[in-house]
Amino acid sequence: MLDLKFIRQNPALVQKAIGLKNIPLNLEDLLEADRLVGQVRRELQALETQKNENAKLASKVSPDERKPLIQKGKELGGEIEKVRPRLGAAEAKLQEFLWLVPMIPSQDAPVGKSENDNVELRRWGTPNEFGFTPRHHVDLLALNNWADLERIGSVAGTRSYALKNDMVLLEWALHRFAMEKLKAKGFTLISLPAMAREFAFYGTGHFPTGRDQAYHLPEDDLYLAGTAEVLANALHSGEILKEADLPILYGAFSPCFRREAGSSGKDTRGLIRVHQFSKVEQYVLCKNDAAESEHWHRELLKTSEEIVQELELPYRVVDVCTGDMGAGKVRQFDIEAWVPSEQKYRETHSCSSLYDWQARRVNVRYRDRGGVVKFCYTLNNTAVATPRILVPLLENHQEPDGSVRVPRALAPYLSGVEKLIGRKDK
Repeated sequence: MLDLKFIRQNPALVQKAIGLKNIPLNLEDLLEADRLVGQVRRELQALETQKNENAKLASKVSPDERKPLIQKGKELGGEIEKVRPRLGAAEAKLQEFLWLVPMIPSQDAPVGKSENDNVELRRWGTPNEFGFTPRHHVDLLALNNWADLERIGSVAGTRSYALKNDMVLLEWALHRFAMEKLKAKGFTLISLPAMAREFAFYGTGHFPTGRDQAYHLPEDDLYLAGTAEVLANALHSGEILKEADLPILYGAFSPCFRREAGSSGKDTRGLIRVHQFSKVEQYVLCKNDAAESEHWHRELLKTSEEIVQELELPYRVVDVCTGDMGAGKVRQFDIEAWVPSEQKYRETHSCSSLYDWQARRVNVRYRDRGGVVKFCYTLNNTAVATPRILVPLLENHQEPDGSVRVPRALAPYLSGVEKLIGRKDK
């Protein structure tokens, strides 16, 4: 969310950002709603001033003169009670528009409309030249009895999965590996619930436009989050931190849930686009400074690249264009790992800087060394998400017999095992 004063003073800049990010917002509607709020507030203030002046006058006159003033005070009070709901409705309408206002993207971000306009920055590793036809990850799972995708579908519905045998251990090894790396880099490890109140989703920008992607628990008025970022971002809501406390670095683990509404027909086979998954998220709260944000953006990206490199996966880094980066982002870099069965790179990590766009939405501030209270800046990036990362991991490290080589960095978390050989019993 942008500061309303900034919007008023920079309508052309905000309008440009709305266009660059394809946001369904008419800025003139917002400005008109702002004008209406100002008008009704002035009307209410005038009535309250009259009522106060009338009350003061009534206290100074004789009883006979006081009677009509008391009546006038009641009439003014009635008018005030009529105006207050109008003000509440006008403020609510303005807030609806403010939730939609995007952050101004970096001038260095590529301009584009979709993922097709993202710009490749660099590649690491070379896709393996297999001496055999590589198997799809679903076939590897079936061959080795590492998952049950059919039976679980009849129990939990489509886009669900059940990992089995060594694949369960591999999944947890990946999370432990990622958390150990974040701990070594000074992150506070934290496990967070999947459930959160509505305000937390507004805080990250997942609401209002992404409401159709979240599962709602109406009896408790809670929603299931699609990332630990939702909860981490709201943890310090309403607080005024000390500058000395910053940056706050969270390595946040949580179960995640996404409805994947509107994605019918996309990536429905296997482990790519499932409804429930687990993720370790990197989340940063830092001081209100562009250089500081840039530093942490690079550090988060570096950490994720280290993770993918240590998993020995060929990947590329892309600079995400304005139309694909999302409303709150200033800059976004994605890491895409190579998937042999599809002969393409697929996104595994998304590294974003948002300046104070999220902090304003949840009111997270700090007092700087000069005593000035400012909104924090926030950043986030994936450390590891399963089962998605299993797709390139299994496919890139497969052997002709269907076994899977374990990357050296993961071996300590799998009792030193160097190769996963599936059980053929069903």
